[in-house]
Amino acid sequence: MRRALLRLSVALLGVHLATGAKAVGTDWPQRPVRIVAPFAPGGSADTLGRLVARDLTDALGQPFVVDNRPGAGGLIGAAQVARAPADGYTLVISGIASHVIAPATNVGGAEFDGLRDFTHIAYLGGPPILFAVGPQSTARSLADVLARAKGSETVSYATPGAGTHGALIGDMFTRLTGASMEPIPYRGGGNSMSDLLGGSVEAAFIAFTSAAEPLRDRRLRAIAVSSAERLPAFPNLPTFRELGYPTLTATTWFGLAGPANLPEPIVERMNAEVRRILAKPDIRARLDADGIVSPALTAPEFKHFVEEEVTRWTPLARASAGR
Repeated sequence: MRRALLRLSVALLGVHLATGAKAVGTDWPQRPVRIVAPFAPGGSADTLGRLVARDLTDALGQPFVVDNRPGAGGLIGAAQVARAPADGYTLVISGIASHVIAPATNVGGAEFDGLRDFTHIAYLGGPPILFAVGPQSTARSLADVLARAKGSETVSYATPGAGTHGALIGDMFTRLTGASMEPIPYRGGGNSMSDLLGGSVEAAFIAFTSAAEPLRDRRLRAIAVSSAERLPAFPNLPTFRELGYPTLTATTWFGLAGPANLPEPIVERMNAEVRRILAKPDIRARLDADGIVSPALTAPEFKHFVEEEVTRWTPLARASAGR
């Protein structure tokens, strides 16, 4: 009798777990979903978050609301989501800045682990790093820049700030080439772009989205880009890879993540929806125009990608910060 009751209990538990998992996938969402963008409005994280949120609202029948929580290189907003319940109602626009570089360079460390404390749901995309010169520069190619920087001159270049992805790529380029180059860190891409266009600084390593408009207007001269392949909207711009520097292939990526242990049905549903949204012709055209690279990754593929990025960039970021 006891054995029969035990078998019945186990069977009922299995049914409960199976129907519970199914309910999570079919019933979610039942109320508005908050997407934390850990940076100020107007940047790539905010733009990508709002693009996806709009279509998720239409597809899933509940509002997906972007909530900007900037500060400390993305650590403040990301930490809020790491502490949130794993119920699918609090998500974050993750990225290399907030989940890889800032935890490695912040003097006090981070309140979270960029891998362990999050469920990485979907890859949204991101711009590569552009190496460009201003309109006053005489350089027309990477060879021109290196001829000067390996000769009697030191070439100064702007970055969006110390410890940013642009700064790390600039530092890697200097080390790889042995060129005499001096970084000038700014407070954000907008300020560095203004001085580059105004002639206060000759060159810059900067996120492509900050430079896309002046490139289209021919107010800026692009030298090389860190994407794996040439960008569809800028087919004449060579990549660092084809110029002989494959280790400079990189993207300032962003993704969609939630707290650790997010239910798998929610993860699978969200990943499928995000990939569908990013494949829409109107959205693809908008991303291409800004040089945003957005490969379609499954949730496991995206998690593996983040793991590789942490392994790749953490020691470089710490070395750059002197930690």
